[in-house]
Amino acid sequence: MTGLVTSGIVAFSNLDEHEVFDGQSTGRYSMVINMEPKEASVLEDMGVKLREYDGKAQRKFASKYKVDVLDMDNNPVQGEVPYGSKVRLLWKDGQKHPQHGVGTYLNKVRVVEFAEHDLDETPEEF
Repeated sequence: MTGLVTSGIVAFSNLDEHEVFDGQSTGRYSMVINMEPKEASVLEDMGVKLREYDGKAQRKFASKYKVDVLDMDNNPVQGEVPYGSKVRLLWKDGQKHPQHGVGTYLNKVRVVEFAEHDLDETPEEF
């Protein structure tokens, strides 16, 4: 197992509470990121299986334990990392599974750039 860094854009963040699947807690904290082709290629060459969503390679990184989330000034980030934020993930590879590929165990998250969401853009018909 080695320590690796992968960059991407947040698709889903479950770092404050365990993720929930079919109404049940998975007992894991996780982050799903979308990656550029170069990043995706590195993971695929390692045997990590990726999904494709909306034309982008996507992968989930998970941990049984709370993960440190820091900004670029090493300040702790409170709350979930917003969708669309640019991040770097420090993770370790696990054993290769014949169906799921190499495991991706999340160790730390660095938020490179927070996504800006305009809360004033509520549709009039809402």
